[in-house]
Amino acid sequence: MTPSRYEPWQHMRHLRKELDRLFEPYSSSDDQSSVATCDWIPPVDIKEEKERYVLRADIPGVDLKNIEIIAENGVLTIRGNRPSETSENRAGYSRVERPYGSFYRRFSLPDTADLERIAARGAHGVLEISIPKATHTLSRTIKVEG
Repeated sequence: MTPSRYEPWQHMRHLRKELDRLFEPYSSSDDQSSVATCDWIPPVDIKEEKERYVLRADIPGVDLKNIEIIAENGVLTIRGNRPSETSENRAGYSRVERPYGSFYRRFSLPDTADLERIAARGAHGVLEISIPKATHTLSRTIKVEG
């Protein structure tokens, strides 16, 4: 028997999403900041190496053409979509656990990140984003006059 990963918070997120959907018609607030921006959240590993940062996200079943990566104002944004199977293809399943739909992740970038040289590639369901470190950082000592 293969061990499986237990993720109790996934159930809480699903419950929260369903409760939000249930009470949405009764909400009097016009604030849309709490509206869910994604249907699932891919797990991510981030590693710092000597000359770069590496971010790896598990995105099985996502077409690489449907992934958008934006780096601006010190933030790296990754978004994409995994299409759902039609209800006809799901007939006969006794359990469906794999999420589908849109995903959206944002990460703060360190000041040493070289935004001009960020590169991404995908293979075997893993998206790898390489964020090189800047070759030089601008720093100086400021003398206080008095």
